[in-house]
Amino acid sequence: MVTKTKIAFGGGCHWCTEAVFQSLVGVNNVEQGFIASTNEDNTFSEAVIVHFNPEEISLETLIEIHLHTHKSTSQHSMRKKYRSAVYVFSKEQKLDATQIIKSLQKSFHQKIITQVLDFVEFKASDERLINYYYSNAKKPFCEKFINPKLKTLLANFSKHVNRNKLNHASPSL
Repeated sequence: MVTKTKIAFGGGCHWCTEAVFQSLVGVNNVEQGFIASTNEDNTFSEAVIVHFNPEEISLETLIEIHLHTHKSTSQHSMRKKYRSAVYVFSKEQKLDATQIIKSLQKSFHQKIITQVLDFVEFKASDERLINYYYSNAKKPFCEKFINPKLKTLLANFSKHVNRNKLNHASPSL
């Protein structure tokens, strides 16, 4: 029996985050939209829910990819809209994610600001915006903002990339 699980990520534009995780082997589905957590993080922020097979790609790898494909060390003016977070669905996942981020800190020069937050609520994006990159890879936004993230993915995590899917969408990568 194949084990499937989910985790959610926020950090930058959800079109970018969606494209990164859709490009990975072991990721079965990516839901793009807005996630709210608790307390001061109870407002909706752009994010994705990633459904994955941990036998093909680990939680640690997913979190590491997330940290390297958005500004995980930068407090900037858009942080309310683009909260840097790993949203978890259980206490065990929260402990695992917290420990993973702590262990990955050594590969960053600046402090990681990405929070581990409880998942509370999700609102899906408008259907016209879902699968944005793989439907619009040639658009200027995709070329300017998403392609650099996918190049980082290819350079640092190539063994986890679904090259057939990526090459079909953007042969120039």
